[in-house]
Amino acid sequence: MNASSHHDEVIAATEHWLTRTVIGLNLCPFAKSVYVKGQIRYVVSEARSVKDVVVELTDELRLLKDSNPEEIDTTLFITPDALADFTEYNDALFFAERLLDQIKLSDDLQIASFHPNYQFEGTEPDEISNYTNRAPYPIFHLLREASIDRAVAAFPDASDIYERNIETLKRLGHDGFEAWMNKP
Repeated sequence: MNASSHHDEVIAATEHWLTRTVIGLNLCPFAKSVYVKGQIRYVVSEARSVKDVVVELTDELRLLKDSNPEEIDTTLFITPDALADFTEYNDALFFAERLLDQIKLSDDLQIASFHPNYQFEGTEPDEISNYTNRAPYPIFHLLREASIDRAVAAFPDASDIYERNIETLKRLGHDGFEAWMNKP
């Protein structure tokens, strides 16, 4: 498979997850707007190591900061060939969050995390609550603080989103979630 078709496959799987899970189950009430407006940048990383991920991520953070929010409001930085191990992914996330401070972007941007084996602290690996942050590939979701502030102001119960998401997934259960994801 050539690099272009690999990238297309990764983006298609990510977009399916985004439209079915994040938007379709309304796990993030802010996602639909930027999706409909075409303001999401999908980046398929070539990195194969934590070091390479951090180097590429640095460029993407700067690009997002310098971009017009009307064109690129958020970035999904996807690492299909690196960080398959959730512990390694968490290590990279730690470095990425420190990186925001080092390049003086922590007031402007933040990183949300998604991984195929995402597991919240204190949960069992197969608990349905972990599926709120499970994605087909390791993803660093780069977000603008200003966009988050606007979205939270427009959604009065933003602090309840996490609990609502867990309840949504508990109602579906594993079989219901799988069936939902397999719908075209």
